[in-house]
Amino acid sequence: MSDGAVLAVSRRAGHGVGKNRESSLDLVAEHGVMGDAHYGTTVQHRSRVAVDPTQPNLRQVHLIHAELFDELARTGFAIAPGQMGENITTTGIDLLGLPQGARLRIGGEAVIQVTGLRNPCRQLDGIAAGLMAATLDRAADGGLIRKAGIMGIVVAAGTVTAGDAIRVDLPQRPFTQLDRV
Repeated sequence: MSDGAVLAVSRRAGHGVGKNRESSLDLVAEHGVMGDAHYGTTVQHRSRVAVDPTQPNLRQVHLIHAELFDELARTGFAIAPGQMGENITTTGIDLLGLPQGARLRIGGEAVIQVTGLRNPCRQLDGIAAGLMAATLDRAADGGLIRKAGIMGIVVAAGTVTAGDAIRVDLPQRPFTQLDRV
């Protein structure tokens, strides 16, 4: 797996799709992004809280690859970092190709463990009509491909800024393919 870099960092204290670009993010082990709506050890996503608020928070940090924005631009969508709700916008890493349990070492100290795929929601259509559908595709076997980024948990605290290097550490084989979390 090739290594990449952080293009932008974003957070939002309240729930909603878009996040505000920041100069840096403080990641807290076992909690997520300090000051973000999804911060906590238990699930913070409103629809999941309604089902079972005691579930572990496997969605502490949302990452999207900037290459998705390039793909979306070719189909008429102008998307900026943070606009789709991600905390960290990356470049140079095939996030969707990572296995479950991969670790992203960002900057000098922060480590995020990949838990799964983001399941795109209808709130994306509030940014632009048809955006949710544009983040979905079909594999040759008919399976659904979710392209709206990945989710992870913070396993080592640290500050993350745009320009930070990202090193990918893969788990032991056999790899488990990402599924929605």
